[in-house]
Amino acid sequence: MIEKSVVIQLVNEWLENKDYFLVDVTVSPDSRIVVEIDHAEGVWIEDCVELSRFIESKLDREQEDFELEVGSAGIGQPFKVLQQYVNHIGMDVEVLKNDGLKLAGILKDADEEHFTVTISKKVKLEGEKRPKMVDEDVTFAYNEIKYTKYLINFK
Repeated sequence: MIEKSVVIQLVNEWLENKDYFLVDVTVSPDSRIVVEIDHAEGVWIEDCVELSRFIESKLDREQEDFELEVGSAGIGQPFKVLQQYVNHIGMDVEVLKNDGLKLAGILKDADEEHFTVTISKKVKLEGEKRPKMVDEDVTFAYNEIKYTKYLINFK
């Protein structure tokens, strides 16, 4: 079986001096290799083809046959790496917490340990007759959530 670390090393070699970043690599027991890359401005099919050819040129099918799929991290799919959070700052996201609570808001900030989402909620302020919409920043540790993903808005 082709080692995942070998594929990661090849992808990182191709990524040198490019604005793309690696999202995920999986290698199944039946030698199916799936590589996901991303870019702040989207992924071009030509670049996926170039990366695929690069990986294939470095692996020997005579030694071990494999199936290779190179693509982008799908829109609407959960974020897997910090760079995806950074690229989506200022955009609408959906967060599913481990306790099942789902929140939507604007991704405000992200670092290696936490990320912050600004959510709007109705709050009855003291002295007011009706509740008003108030923005609140909520900070999450990555281990507190099941996923975060870009919220596709058709408005």
